[in-house]
Formats: sequence, C-alpha cells, structure tokens
Amino acid sequence: GAAMAEARPLRLLALHGYRQSARRLRQRTGALRKALRGRAELVPIDAPHRLPTGAEDDPDGDDPPRGWWFSGPGTFEAGEAAAAPAGLEESLSAVAAALEEHGPFDGLLGFSQGAALAAMVCALRARGDPRFPVAFAVLVAAFASRAPAHGHFYREPIALPTLHVVGDTDAVIAAALSRELAQCFVEPVVLSHPGGHFIPAAAAQKKAYLEFLERFCPGQGQ
Repeated sequence: GAAMAEARPLRLLALHGYRQSARRLRQRTGALRKALRGRAELVPIDAPHRLPTGAEDDPDGDDPPRGWWFSGPGTFEAGEAAAAPAGLEESLSAVAAALEEHGPFDGLLGFSQGAALAAMVCALRARGDPRFPVAFAVLVAAFASRAPAHGHFYREPIALPTLHVVGDTDAVIAAALSRELAQCFVEPVVLSHPGGHFIPAAAAQKKAYLEFLERFCPGQGQ
C-alpha cells in the first residue's frame, strides 16, 4: 500500500571514474552501499569508451578500463585545457539512455571523472534538458572540465541540489578543484573528509549522506 511506496529506497545512477568500470565501482563502494542500505541504492553503468589497454591491464579481462571523455588521443588529464576533447556527447547520450531504460532514478552519484560528468548533467538538467530527469547529485572528487569547449556548462550557477565530497589529501583531484566546482552550484553542500581519492563511508560521512538524501525521500511531499 501507500506506506510501502513511501519506504522505497532512492535510486542513484552511479558514474565511475576514469580507468574504472561499473564492476570496479561496485567493488569499491561496498562500504557506501552498506551505509545506505534501505535508504538508497546505487546502479552503476559503464562509460561508453574503452581505454587503450595498458601494461597493467589484463588483456584477456572481460572488464576493460573505461572513460567518459578524453583530453587527448586515448588519454585524460583533469588539469589539461584540452583543445579538442572527445567523446563527451556519447557519454551524455549513454547517461540519458540509462536513465530511460533502467529508471526511474532519483539522482546521480559520480566519482572523479564520473562526478565531473554528473555535474555537466546537472547543468543541462537545471536548464530544462528533458533527457535528464534527476533531482540531485552526489559528487565525489569532482572537478570542472578545463576544456574551453566545455566552458558553457559552468557559465551560469547550476540550480540543482548537490553534495560535494572532498578528500583533503586527494592526490589525484586536488581538494581545491572540487571546491571550485562546488562554487558553480547555487546551494552546494560540501562534505570534507581527511582521506584521499576514494568514496568515503565512515560514520561521519554516512551521517552526512543520509542527511542530504533525506531531503529527497519519496512520499514526503516534494
């Protein structure tokens, strides 16, 4: 009945980092999924672009590393102001397709390059793009793309609720880059943790995730 409907967990489409995959994100979010059990579920998808296989990758593996866009041919550096970034449109289309095929979803959760992509989706959603029916995003180790071609995403304040999770000792995406991106949003919630480049799920972060997600619980008269 109605009581059951109210109790359904939020569903978050989860976007992995560069060089990861849906399976790798699932493996690395065990603690987070446990912390959110009954409140929110994560549904990871693969980025559409396979990366050139490196020496450290198992060439026979069925789980090749992937990325959402490239700053150079087959490469990605978050700090690079790429003159000709490639692959973003396919990734936006992949997110739109996943939202439609596996939905309904309530929000997004992104990590690293996946969080940067989620922020772009937030910008499009806030401008009324009908392909992205999400109400909020959790952005972990996010950053704004430095590519001039992507500058339009950040020109106006993004009016979608977001939780920005920032690792004070993140050596991959510096905390300052994540904080800078947060400033592009209208009312960002910023959660700092003392760790590095991972999705934290200790008690303090669990509390912050649940407090943020409570705002979007189904059945509470949004």
